[in-house]
Amino acid sequence: MFELQVEAEFCAAHTLTIAGTPEPVHGHNFRVTVALEGPTLDADGLLCDFHAVEAALAQVLAPLTNIPLNSDPAFARVNPSAENLAAHIARTLSERLAVSLPPGGRVAWVRVTEAPRCAAVYHMPR
Repeated sequence: MFELQVEAEFCAAHTLTIAGTPEPVHGHNFRVTVALEGPTLDADGLLCDFHAVEAALAQVLAPLTNIPLNSDPAFARVNPSAENLAAHIARTLSERLAVSLPPGGRVAWVRVTEAPRCAAVYHMPR
């Protein structure tokens, strides 16, 4: 099994409601790490071109950049936590990359780091 990883960063704000109590609105410089995996490589010896993954990830992150995440429709019914953010990015990126990956290739997981030593990972179901 092959795995490749791509990282990106974006800035956004959010507020979380925890145990019924809303936090103050605050911002983060989020770091996103995406892992793709697959059993085979394409004719060029690649799981997927890094540039294609970077471009797709940039498209996924663009609507989330420099906004209050609570205002994004993806978070209308859920807290924009690092966990939910990782799941949203993984699902959206998976849709964008579906045609770019060789047979059996997929987005394996997404890690969202919102502060040093504080990260959440979403593993895509097989």
